[in-house]
Amino acid sequence: MMPNFLSSLFKNQNYNADNFFLIAGPCVVESEEITFEIADKVAAICKKFEVPYIFKASYRKANRTSANSFTGLGDDIGLNIIKKVSSTFNLPVLTDVHAHDECALAAEFVDVLQIPAFLCRQTDLLQAAAATNKIVNVKKGQFLSGESMQFAVDKIKKSGNNKVMLTERGTTFGYQDLVVDYRNIPCMQQFDTPVIMDCTHSLQQPNQTSGVTGGNPKLIGTIAKAAIATGTDGLFIETHPNPSVAKSDGANMLPLHLLENLLEQLIKIRKAII
Repeated sequence: MMPNFLSSLFKNQNYNADNFFLIAGPCVVESEEITFEIADKVAAICKKFEVPYIFKASYRKANRTSANSFTGLGDDIGLNIIKKVSSTFNLPVLTDVHAHDECALAAEFVDVLQIPAFLCRQTDLLQAAAATNKIVNVKKGQFLSGESMQFAVDKIKKSGNNKVMLTERGTTFGYQDLVVDYRNIPCMQQFDTPVIMDCTHSLQQPNQTSGVTGGNPKLIGTIAKAAIATGTDGLFIETHPNPSVAKSDGANMLPLHLLENLLEQLIKIRKAII
């Protein structure tokens, strides 16, 4: 059953309570035009299938392979575009925060603060995010087991905030690749938190010699289907009308025109297991 703090996010949406929820959007705010196009199309698809939807976009990208990579339009511009998406499409919105002093500012614009996987052990960041009283979604570090995420959950809850979600996004496997251990989904659900499967970042091939992170987007559907069959509560999918020109993580994003068919397949799997 969806916890109250999460169901309250979707109070303005007509959704099927038996469906998984979706967090989706571009990796980063590239422009208002592209951001609005993605939000509009994903929201329409989710409405059609009665899937509860949280729009996602980073206002700043702090973790990039190359110093020459795009990091954002500027904090004020990016956050205001995300806020405008929320008001225009009547959607809850999510963005990443990378340092404790970003949390209070970002919380003025979004409903959910997301902690990147590399930073999931940063105590001051987790506590600052908790202090905003927003929902906090923590991505599991690529270097951690599902069991280890109990400590991240504890840091947030002991700060007085019980609105925690966890996201599986793969585990480091050899060089420049990740592997998904689906045991982490039921494992992390034991912490009394919704668990989300990041279907795009789990296919990253990081630290390529070109200075741009690679990926294997052909397997997004495979990752998503297995996660639904395993009982995940939600899915995280970064999507773009033309991933080949996306300014961040294009190599592992789902082309926007493929999302509708994928969700239709996933809903069928969901119905088969509940």
